[in-house]
Amino acid sequence: MTVSRAVVALALAVGLVAVLTACSSAPPMTATSPDGSNTLRVELRDGQPYYQVEAEGDTVVAPSPLGFTLADGPPLRDGFEVLGTTRRTVDTTWAPVWGTHDSVRNHYTERTIRLKETDAPERRLDLVLRAYDDGVAFRYRWPEQQGLDALRIASEETEFRFTTDHTAWWIPDDYDNYEWVYRKTPLSAIRDSASKISYNSYLEETDGGRPETSEKDDHPGAVNPPMTLRSPDETRYLAIHEAALTDYSSMTLRADPEMPTTFHTHLVPWPDGVKVKASVPHQTPWRMIQIANRPGGLIASHLLQNLNEPSKIEDPSWIEPMTYVGIWWGMHIDKYSWGQKGVHGATTERTKRYMDFAAEHDIDGVLVEGWNPGWETWLGGDEFDFTESYPDFDLQEVVDYGEERGVALIGHHETGGDVPAYERQLDDALALYDSVGVPAIKTGYAGPIRPKGVHHHGQQMVNHYRRVVKKAAEHEIVLDVHEPVMGTGIERTWPNMMTREGVRGMEYNAWATPSPPSHDVTLPFTRMLAGPLDYTPGIFDLTPAETMPDHRVLTTLSKQLANMVILYSPVQMAADLIDNYEGEAAVEFLERVPTDWAESHVLNARIGESITIARRKADSEAWYVGTTTNATARTLDIPLDVLDDGQTYVAHVFEDTPDADYRDNPHAYRIRRGLVTAGDTIEAALARSGGQAVILEPATAEDEAQYEALE
Repeated sequence: MTVSRAVVALALAVGLVAVLTACSSAPPMTATSPDGSNTLRVELRDGQPYYQVEAEGDTVVAPSPLGFTLADGPPLRDGFEVLGTTRRTVDTTWAPVWGTHDSVRNHYTERTIRLKETDAPERRLDLVLRAYDDGVAFRYRWPEQQGLDALRIASEETEFRFTTDHTAWWIPDDYDNYEWVYRKTPLSAIRDSASKISYNSYLEETDGGRPETSEKDDHPGAVNPPMTLRSPDETRYLAIHEAALTDYSSMTLRADPEMPTTFHTHLVPWPDGVKVKASVPHQTPWRMIQIANRPGGLIASHLLQNLNEPSKIEDPSWIEPMTYVGIWWGMHIDKYSWGQKGVHGATTERTKRYMDFAAEHDIDGVLVEGWNPGWETWLGGDEFDFTESYPDFDLQEVVDYGEERGVALIGHHETGGDVPAYERQLDDALALYDSVGVPAIKTGYAGPIRPKGVHHHGQQMVNHYRRVVKKAAEHEIVLDVHEPVMGTGIERTWPNMMTREGVRGMEYNAWATPSPPSHDVTLPFTRMLAGPLDYTPGIFDLTPAETMPDHRVLTTLSKQLANMVILYSPVQMAADLIDNYEGEAAVEFLERVPTDWAESHVLNARIGESITIARRKADSEAWYVGTTTNATARTLDIPLDVLDDGQTYVAHVFEDTPDADYRDNPHAYRIRRGLVTAGDTIEAALARSGGQAVILEPATAEDEAQYEALE
């Protein structure tokens, strides 16, 4: 914990909590945000609960039904009466261990509604409503009760009846993979558009992206959250997601066949078709709707994290954000191999060379993939061994070598989806890394989950991922999870869960259809709303000879730098081969860009078009600003009013040259330096799929003598 965050932590006791109990015959069933802008209300219609969402007086979600169908009993959705309600207002401030801000205000109004069936079996169900200034959320809770010991949920009946045909950004409801390019359609078009997406065509399109595991449920027109919406007049932005996913199945959203702006909750199933198996008492994740009047407001929100419990790690001082390089990109462009067939990438000699580079350039870690046996029979053969190394890799030797140079080894556990084998070895594997001094692990689940029929996003895997996070915490190891369940804010509760993939990342540009220029300008408003993402930016050789001309990265080099700021991850990879960094002046930015921030501001935002984010380094007065665009070249004026008044700063500007272009001249960049103040603007002249990355640091007297005002 940084000094500033420790100070903030002392302020936790300042929070105000008030509890009021409703005693009237018609108890109130609403929660309204502290500023009065957002209201979440519930009513009973013939004994069935319905909820409604209002924003600034407008109905955003029309009355929508709630409830459950159970696999072993009558439905739990109607025949209810209200036993009573309680209300409380909470206003506290908490200090993240790491993040985009060094303090977060958690201010909301909560209403708990206690329901009971009027007829036998008289089961009880609570609805918990929360209203924040930046959105609303609700969850179901089953209190301990006689006659209901366990749950077997066949379906959750929650609906989202949107009142407007918004513009929507979405990916289809693949139960095993979030690695899709986000689509932009009217909300009403999702029903037909998503149903036309075939997993088989997707496999062909991406040269094998998602291995086929099982038949997809017959629910056409469904999407994976978060789903982002924009009103027709562009005055309201919504994002629908879930928070605090614990011992439950992931939520997908299925378009109604008759009402095209209505979506039904659909849960990822167990192999036998049951969606959730749990004991009582139990509770669902929060069903969450972010609400903002500008797209940047979605990014600035901490609603997701606020809906999770405080950290369970008493002393998190061992959790440290970092930048890293790794023996990774070389495998994707076919320069190296993961296993020992071909030119093996993860050798002791090569790892030491990467560590030398990292030490020279003030980079914190080196990731090593392919160090352990099992790669030759990956996806169907023998299991991986997580405690033995290939003969040409000495784990202890490379860890010791890195420690001498101040560079950490980031370990790697690829399971290939063989979860039973990984769980058998988990204790020994973590103990090994703990004993030799590996502080961080990248885990992977690339392949069909075993046993057959289990999905990456189902309840079994939700619980597996959580077991691994807890076990890693026991060994003071942080995680970067690939092929994960989507983030739902649990990094607040388990801050060693630092980053995850769950996105169509950089590697697709090496061996599949390259991601379009709009992709990484869309992610901040979609996938990044679910938390940190390990997108792996920082590629300098955008046209690698090993994969050209079919596969390349469709950005300029300056956009790669800017994405180090924009695409947030507290464990951030500069992903290229270190050979491609040697001799490049732009490496200065990789050396200096931090991964932990005191504050962040979205200065410019058009979903899928352009974005500017300014972030202040934790425990520092230095600012970093990233600006990017899609396939349209554009010039933006970047205001610097986030800077302190009366202070002069040195601006180090890494940007596209006037003749840069992501297709014809992607490597052309320049560096400008000069003096600026809070009253200035910086012009960002962006090439097609270009970018600008800026460092702003308080100027010394020597700086003011050396530099002139930035032109």
